Amino acid sequence: MRGRRTDPSDAAFLARAGASGMAMGSFVPDREIRELRDLTRRRTEIVRATGQEAQRLEKELEDTGMKFTSVLSDVVGASGRAILEALIAGERDCARLAGLACGKARNKIPALIEALDGEFTEHHAFMVRHYLDEIDRLKRLVAVFDARIASKLAEREHDLDNLDTIPGVGRLAAEVIIAETGGDMAQFASAQHLASWIGACPGHNESAGVNRSGRTRPGNSNIKRLLKTAAMAAIRDKNSYLAAFFRRISARTGGKQALVAVMHKLAIAIWHLLRSKAPYRDLGAEYFAKRDPERAMRRMTKEANSLGLTVRFEPITEG
Repeated sequence: MRGRRTDPSDAAFLARAGASGMAMGSFVPDREIRELRDLTRRRTEIVRATGQEAQRLEKELEDTGMKFTSVLSDVVGASGRAILEALIAGERDCARLAGLACGKARNKIPALIEALDGEFTEHHAFMVRHYLDEIDRLKRLVAVFDARIASKLAEREHDLDNLDTIPGVGRLAAEVIIAETGGDMAQFASAQHLASWIGACPGHNESAGVNRSGRTRPGNSNIKRLLKTAAMAAIRDKNSYLAAFFRRISARTGGKQALVAVMHKLAIAIWHLLRSKAPYRDLGAEYFAKRDPERAMRRMTKEANSLGLTVRFEPITEG
């Protein structure tokens, strides 16, 4: 009889747990979660393959001398697709091709007319047709996986909705998180245990006050990659707690380690959300200033002094 599989990231975590003296049972997901992992991981591979086909399509278009990929951000979007289909059908008039743009892309028609000036041969038409068909096939396959994954997660809608409230984490990412962790935080004694299992803990190698390395430890590469993308998206909201936290850390350690610190925060949030069954609550960009107002005033004073200015703080009196 075949035994249950242990994910490499699970084994790595257990090895670290044993080395640190933690008494913890082996985290071996049940069959349902293992099947869900197979589905989400294969879907990720297919989505990645779809992007690769789109890149090959763009490279083929570069060979034509056309530069319309620099005008349209999405070559296989509605406008790009309409133009490519017309090119395959034999249309070569730049003005007519540019006129097929729709939505906001119509504002770029003059630029498109210039960008579509090139030599689109019969060979290019054959290859572009092939890439478009392959992209469509892969997208249909992704839809099949989406439906099967949704059916397996039908009873986890509440957890998925809560995870969706985390900055940078969308529906697909929430499904991956459930698939990789099992969604049951009883497997992890604390949020720090989950972060360690994921590998979202910055390394610590300091000697004589000098940080020699901030490299993260090995972990679950699927969630780690997902958290990196989510962290980069989360810090774009300048008025959020995570963006303020990123600025605070990056001022001391640099952007790379600060991004890992944000990933660590996201891992902790995932543990608490799945444990408490509650949505994410943003603390706001002013959280650190309100928590330590004296430090915030020192920082503002230092910045003002660097500009050759002085500041004076006075309490606001209610009128």
